Amino acid sequence: MLDDDERHTPAQQDFRCPSEEMTVPPPRGGRRVAVVGAGMVGLATAWFLQQRGVEVEVIERREVAAGSSWGNAGWLTPALTTPLPDRSVLRYGMRAALDPTSPVYVPITLEASLWRFLAGFARHCTTRRWRRGMVAYRSVNRQALDAFDELGAGGVDAPTRPADPFLVCFARDREKQAMLDELGEIEQCGQKVGFDVLTGSEARTSAPVLTDRVTSAVRLHDQRFIDPPRYLAALAEAVRSRGAVITENSTVLGIRDDGRQVVVRTRKGDHRYDAVVIATGAWLPELGHPFGVRIPVQAGRGYSFTVPADRVPEGPIYLPTQRIACTPMGRRLRIAGMMEFRGPDEPLDRRRVHAIVNAARPFLDGVDLEDRHDEWVGSRPCTPDGLPVVGPTTSPRVFAAGGHGMWGIVLGPLTGRLLADAVVTGTVPDELRAFGPLR
Repeated sequence: MLDDDERHTPAQQDFRCPSEEMTVPPPRGGRRVAVVGAGMVGLATAWFLQQRGVEVEVIERREVAAGSSWGNAGWLTPALTTPLPDRSVLRYGMRAALDPTSPVYVPITLEASLWRFLAGFARHCTTRRWRRGMVAYRSVNRQALDAFDELGAGGVDAPTRPADPFLVCFARDREKQAMLDELGEIEQCGQKVGFDVLTGSEARTSAPVLTDRVTSAVRLHDQRFIDPPRYLAALAEAVRSRGAVITENSTVLGIRDDGRQVVVRTRKGDHRYDAVVIATGAWLPELGHPFGVRIPVQAGRGYSFTVPADRVPEGPIYLPTQRIACTPMGRRLRIAGMMEFRGPDEPLDRRRVHAIVNAARPFLDGVDLEDRHDEWVGSRPCTPDGLPVVGPTTSPRVFAAGGHGMWGIVLGPLTGRLLADAVVTGTVPDELRAFGPLR
């Protein structure tokens, strides 16, 4: 499938792009650009292209935000935005990956692409590679929230809310220490993180929804969160109000560069543009492969639902050992979790929902986990090295924007801003060098 992620209901030298000059020719003619995919990354790219005077059309196979942009936790957390492959994930995954009730699940399959991804992922689960990846994330993490502020100042009518508090909660001291060690590693890589360490009692005072199973917590500073469906709807409306056409329920069958323009083929015929941005999430390789994008992009499917709570917390709650994310959504609490490596078009597996319920239940008080609404699964686009795939391809008129894993929401607007600069000026920003699609 060729659109954004699926929904069911609801500098360092090592990182240089293959292009020695780090430049691409600017779009020719009237600067008319197509963005394929209407999730956070695609819509943000469209908005920032418009900000630079480009005429934009967005093409989406289903509806706006019909993928992982819709049902995710909505966290804007640069403090937690790190490469997914690391030693702890590898150790945990080897023990738990084949257990259908585990927060990380890899089904037994003969699909070669999955095993190719997993082999590459395992190779990147080293301290050295994690640190190199963290250096790449450092520069974008510093700017991520500024991009949201620019969208807000430019007319995107949806708030980003301060995460006050943002609590990372633990049942055991060794779990807390693992988080403190990771935060220390992040700071050693040059990214400042503000936080306090709380006792279990202090955590429950900040968030009475927590039970006494929580014995300690880390309270992160200067993070935010959004209501993803509301935010994406506002972003799409802002793009439309500036004159863009968002064509929904339209499948892109292929893309080719004829040497002067890019031809996008749909069931309704061919359409010509000066440039195309492929922002199709877990389906990125299907359109990107002809343009040299060889990085495996695997669907890391996440699940979520909303439930009523007697006392909805003021800010997000994270249970890292259980891989559970809780976000206040009005009078309800969105609970999200799971990393399921399966095909992006597979149906929702109710066993995953039950696994999240069972993992969350001991930690949440006054939450009716049986009154679930909006049960959802969406496919986060994961790469073996844990870095996004953003920038020019072998065609100077075709760009990729995806592979953000769990960080497509927090990094989506900044990705759009940086990529718009690359499309319009012909120069790839330094922040994107590590994320080159041809690496």
